[in-house]
Amino acid sequence: MSGEALRSVDLRKTYQSRGAPTVEALKGVSMEVHRGERVALLGRNGAGKTTFLRIASTLLRPTSGSVEIFDIDIAAAPQKARPYIAVVPQEGKPFFHLTPREQIYTYLRARGFARETAKARTEEALDRMGLTGFANQLSVTLSGGQRQRTMVATVIATEAPLLFLDEPTIGMDPFARREVWASLRALTQKGSTILLTTHYLDEAEVLSQRLYIVERGVVLSSGTAEELKRSVGGTLKVLIPDGASQAERFRSFGTCVTDGLSLTVVVSPNALGEVMGLVTRSGMTATVGPVTLEEAFLRAVGRSINED
Repeated sequence: MSGEALRSVDLRKTYQSRGAPTVEALKGVSMEVHRGERVALLGRNGAGKTTFLRIASTLLRPTSGSVEIFDIDIAAAPQKARPYIAVVPQEGKPFFHLTPREQIYTYLRARGFARETAKARTEEALDRMGLTGFANQLSVTLSGGQRQRTMVATVIATEAPLLFLDEPTIGMDPFARREVWASLRALTQKGSTILLTTHYLDEAEVLSQRLYIVERGVVLSSGTAEELKRSVGGTLKVLIPDGASQAERFRSFGTCVTDGLSLTVVVSPNALGEVMGLVTRSGMTATVGPVTLEEAFLRAVGRSINED
């Protein structure tokens, strides 16, 4: 293998249906994922994250632009790129007639692993994802969270050079999510590269080494979580639940972002006293806390990540 793990240049995808308006799912997305990195595409539902992953994993052809995986042009030679990748698709499900143990083992054997290696990796993945107690139950009898853990375990067991995970922890309980995060960190320590999509701000901040904020098929911002938080312009946020209509009065103190009726003012510590004084004089209430990735997302996108 040579080159970057993934490089996209001006990637575009347009959907056209007779009698329906044209939909531009991707509008010129360019990005790089370096070897051994964990990179997140962070965005609301419908932002274009899944479309990008489907194209990058050779499951969908772009309208224009290019994607290279380890210097392989995936449009020209998808069959050459596929041995280097493994995918957890959004809403993917294990085969209903297989148990988690059979699902993982069969997938590894299909990818060419020797029997003993496949057996060892299957047991390791089951244990890591907390599936040992359900390993011999038919997948059709498992809960949604257990099925998702099975899918993640299947892909983690491959230790493929490049893993694509589309909303990998959706439907999981907090304990299972942390196990997924730990497993992905361990994989990159072994040399794998990971590109995941998520709309969970905590997941993007805790897990990714770099992230791209995506909205309506466009990359709006990129960098580490700390870089994006610093770009907001302060270290403290003042949240005023009913302050949106008063935004102009606070703009001189720092970055102001409205979200429905609420107003968030990002300030430095030395301006906090003045801001709170204005809040009190205006007959409003406010809460104060550290700046998080949510403020960076609001600044870039202009709306909450959970807003439809």
